[in-house]
Amino acid sequence: MEYYNYIKSLHLIFVITWFAGLFYIPRLFVYQIESFHKPSPDKEILGAQLKLMTKRLWTIITWPSAILATVFAVWLLILMPDWLQEPWMHVKLGFVVLLIIYHLKTHQYFKQLQRDDVRKTSSFMRLWNEGATFILFAVVFLVILKSSFNWIFGVIGIFVLGVLIMLGFKVYKRIRAKNPNA
Repeated sequence: MEYYNYIKSLHLIFVITWFAGLFYIPRLFVYQIESFHKPSPDKEILGAQLKLMTKRLWTIITWPSAILATVFAVWLLILMPDWLQEPWMHVKLGFVVLLIIYHLKTHQYFKQLQRDDVRKTSSFMRLWNEGATFILFAVVFLVILKSSFNWIFGVIGIFVLGVLIMLGFKVYKRIRAKNPNA
């Protein structure tokens, strides 16, 4: 148990860097998709640079962080097996499964864009970018509030967050329609 706080700290550090990668990679996808529709030579120059940036972010930061966050999480559960009896932990682990699915789907988009296989729009990627935000909010509130978490307020909170994100997206889309450089 003397190593518990060290393991917990490492887990949190790698969760933060994992989320940093998950927040930034879809933004790079947006730029990559938009550069694909630019005329030459901008298309080739921007495309090559954005591919390199996404490759480095994904392979040097995001994937290693995901793996290390998971390793330290499992280690914490080995140190604190009673957590697996807690209802909040079951819900948290459900969100972690969603996060892993989100990560793997993002990896699929990464591979497609590395091959110049553009199947999604930049608007889709802007919305996709919010998936990690929802999961982060849910997990942080679950971990901090644990058993005092009120499910009704939690569901309402996630719904309100979704509405606010969608409103923000629509406002940004209008601003961008008026000023493409915004």
